[in-house]
Amino acid sequence: MSGTRAIDEGTSLEEVAALVCTTLESHDISVVLSGGAVVSIYSNDEYVSYDLDFVPIGLARKVDGAMESLGFEKDGRHWRHRHSRFWVEFPAGPVAFGEGTIHEFAERETPMGRLRLLRPTDCVMDRLTWFIHAADRQCLDQAVQVASLHPIDLPRIERWAKRERPHGPERFEEFARQLRESQNRSRA
Repeated sequence: MSGTRAIDEGTSLEEVAALVCTTLESHDISVVLSGGAVVSIYSNDEYVSYDLDFVPIGLARKVDGAMESLGFEKDGRHWRHRHSRFWVEFPAGPVAFGEGTIHEFAERETPMGRLRLLRPTDCVMDRLTWFIHAADRQCLDQAVQVASLHPIDLPRIERWAKRERPHGPERFEEFARQLRESQNRSRA
């Protein structure tokens, strides 16, 4: 049965994330994985994150009982497990970008349960938000990496980015150029 395996040193990021997501669901708490952990999953661990950001969907509820049932302990704003290098955080929701709240998510089945996470297009937008507003070049690289490996809605990303002022239009152009270069290298 899903979710019954204990977390140990060999439990992957995706498995920990799925177990947390599944356990929270069993406590009537709906969350979606966002941030760098989604990049790790979509890049096949080319980029490594140890921080699992779960954003609440709908009503925010106390997660303490569910997290403690998995062996996690509260450490400031993070939840840590003594047998895992990954930690969990619950940033405030909703999941939103310039266009409004996101309501559709990807789901992946794992041996630890079902994981709900951002779709590739939304993952790219999440990373580009940091590039557009904070000039975070690592997030630009992550956005290009995910977009190179998965189908994305580039026109939607462009419409959104061009409304993000003051740097959205030119930073989108840089993203699009790097994405074309990455795709050309893959074809060569």
